[in-house]
Order: sequence, then C-alpha cells, then structure tokens
Amino acid sequence: MSSPRTTVIAEIGENHVGDWDLARRMIEKAAWAGADLVKFQSYRSRDVREQDPEREWFTRVELPDKLHVELKAAAEKQGVGFLSSPFSVERARFLCEKLGLRAIKVASSELLNRPMLEYINRHADTVYLSTGMATLDEIAQALRLLCDVPEVCILHCVTQYPLKDAETNLRAISTLQKAFPNRAIGYSDHTIGILAPVAAVALGAKVVEKHFTVDRSLPGTDHVLSALPEEFRAMVNQIRRVETLLGEEEKVPAASELLIRDFVRSRFQKTA
Repeated sequence: MSSPRTTVIAEIGENHVGDWDLARRMIEKAAWAGADLVKFQSYRSRDVREQDPEREWFTRVELPDKLHVELKAAAEKQGVGFLSSPFSVERARFLCEKLGLRAIKVASSELLNRPMLEYINRHADTVYLSTGMATLDEIAQALRLLCDVPEVCILHCVTQYPLKDAETNLRAISTLQKAFPNRAIGYSDHTIGILAPVAAVALGAKVVEKHFTVDRSLPGTDHVLSALPEEFRAMVNQIRRVETLLGEEEKVPAASELLIRDFVRSRFQKTA
C-alpha cells in the first residue's frame, strides 16, 4: 500500500506578469503538470506602502475581481482547485464571500495579521499557513487565531528568493510535526530545482507548494526559482513515486517475500 496522497500546489502568484491570457495558459499547463491546486495572490496595489520600491509592479500584476472569477472557472474546467492568498480583510472577504472559496492560503507576511486571521477563522474550512520568518511561538499564536478552522496545514517556508540549500532547513518539518502533532505539516519551496519538494515529502510533508512559470525570461523576481511545466510534472511524478516508496509504518514481510521466505531461509545448511 502507498502513503496518503500529497497535495501539490502550483504557485502562479505574480508570474502571469499581468497578462491574463498567459494566466489562463499557465492554469492549463499546471493542470497538465499534475498540480492539484493553482494559487494566485489577492491584494489591492493601493494598500502597498507608497515608499515600497515594488509598488508599481504590484499595480501591474494586481488581479482584478472579474479575473478572479474567470480564473477560478478556468481552473475548475481543468480539474484543479483555485487558491489565493489575501493580504487584507477586504480581500479575504472577497475570496470567501464573493468567490465562494472555503480554502485559503495565508502568506508568510500575513501570519500575524490578526484581523485577517480572525475573519478567515470564521469563514474557511481549510487554511494553508506559510511560516517564513516565524518562530514556533508565533506559529502557535496564529493557530490560536485559526482555532475554528477544521483543517490547518502548517507549511515550513523560508522567505528568500531564491533560497540557498544551506538555509532550506528541511529538518524543520520534523520539528513542526513534534510541536504541532494534531496538524498536517507541509512545505512551501523557494529553492531552485525540484529536489527540495521531493525530499520534503520523504520527510513527511503532506502538502507541497512550488512556484510555477512557463518562461523564466519574463519580468519578476520569482521566475528564477519557479519550475517550468516539464520540471513541475517531473516533480509530481517523483513525489508520487516517493509516496509509493514510503509505504506503511508497520514492519511486516512483503507479500512477495512470503512467497520465497521458506526457500531463502533453507538455502544453506545450518551448522553449529
């Protein structure tokens, strides 16, 4: 028997660069590559601080309400779920009440956004909680604000783009499992390549999020660490194989071993 199926999220985020035809194509490609969910970001550029050097970029890639509706429908047509990260109570309200989402992704930057988490706590059934920059105490604080959400998956994450191998710290997955034994633990990846997400599954991650692109030459900071469709598909295939390799925790003879056990054990004469 294989281990439970890992949920794989394709983080499209801002990689559509404000090109909505491209966003639709990316959903199709992510579905082809084996993603279970496609994830976007929901914010108002007017909420970005005026002194932020990327404010103009946020204006360019802001996802209008109408496009949320269209992209959600496009995802459902492709057989994948639509997910987004809100960055304000207003955007969380739009996702839950207008778009009808019952699953919400909380970005690392919003882990301590108390008003938004309190709203999500009353309206979501599933939350994927990224924990970049956070301590265990801060994660526990966020979980208390999400105490009424039936399913909260804590995602180990390191907020660096791209993330160096030496700072990835996948062993933190085990630390989170011990600290929060009643919660599912996952991994949100910012490394280059697909090895880290696959290794995370081997360590027990139940959810994997990987940035997704169709062209690394496009503008934006995330493309360098994003997987192309073929790479993402290879990652999913490797994750599915790891699930099979993990099997069950019980140590018993395999069915194929039982067929040969007596023969193998009697092959050599036993002498004193």
